[in-house]
Amino acid sequence: MNKHQTIINSANQVFELEGQAILNLKSYINDDFVKVVDLIYNSKGRVIITGIGKSAIIGNKIVATLNSTGTPAIFMHAAEAIHGDLGLILKDDVVICISKSGNTPEIKVLIPLIKSAQNTLIAITGNADSFLGQHCDFFLNTYVEKEACPLNLAPTTSTTAQLAMGDALAVCLLEVRGFSSRDFAKYHPGGALGKKLYLRVLDISSQNNKPEVHPDTNIKEVIMNISKNMLGVTAVIENQKIVGIITDGDLRRMLTKTDNFISLTAKDIMGVAPKVINEHAMAIKALELMETNDISQLLVCDDNDSYAGVVHIHDLIKEGII
Repeated sequence: MNKHQTIINSANQVFELEGQAILNLKSYINDDFVKVVDLIYNSKGRVIITGIGKSAIIGNKIVATLNSTGTPAIFMHAAEAIHGDLGLILKDDVVICISKSGNTPEIKVLIPLIKSAQNTLIAITGNADSFLGQHCDFFLNTYVEKEACPLNLAPTTSTTAQLAMGDALAVCLLEVRGFSSRDFAKYHPGGALGKKLYLRVLDISSQNNKPEVHPDTNIKEVIMNISKNMLGVTAVIENQKIVGIITDGDLRRMLTKTDNFISLTAKDIMGVAPKVINEHAMAIKALELMETNDISQLLVCDDNDSYAGVVHIHDLIKEGII
């Protein structure tokens, strides 16, 4: 077997081992899991997640997932906890300890301290007979038969199982809370997904110039207006209402149709019934309109149907909507 095929086979074996390990977790979801979800949901405190080594890294990720889906969580490194960080744990906090073996020295020192403070202790471990498994209040089993590492040493399958168990907790808590996409946006205001959920047209159009001409504006002024505002478009306005639109494309088409354009005015070349969007509409809606109509700009109106500005597809790209 050549090197190329050996590498592919090794990668596929990792996927098979870890994938099967995750599926095996289904048989470990029991009353303890349900009670843990209810406990965390009804808790007045936070979730404190602790661990050491690779389990600590997994713990950090689970903390991030919980926080982003509405469950306040903090990571506390097991080694640092017994050297001062134990003060992170407050009276109403729930503690989740992650460990493959459940018998590491730091865990053995930490567990009695947590229990003496009367905080509820949840174990995520694959060893029910371990010190952690025997002294926890609730046991979430993440047992795996073997690591994906061919030496069966490097934490691979075991940490994948831990991560999957944490994800299952986070998702169940999200569903129990009735956590919505709008709630998600509150916790991700800077991300592209968050912007799709909360960013409105006004947030973008208010940062642009507001190009406009009147129906009788001569063509030279129209060209200057479009060039000055650098949006590739100008609105044709009468009594604050949008009566037409002139784009760069309209100017090019004008040049192909006539050599004598000096006497033309805006109304002679404008497009009528332009696509318009309300300033309070979601920015993602503006993108949908542009894509549906194969255009790059939309005119914006306020609640009185008065002209309010322009939103350009480049604005949406800049904001990460696309």
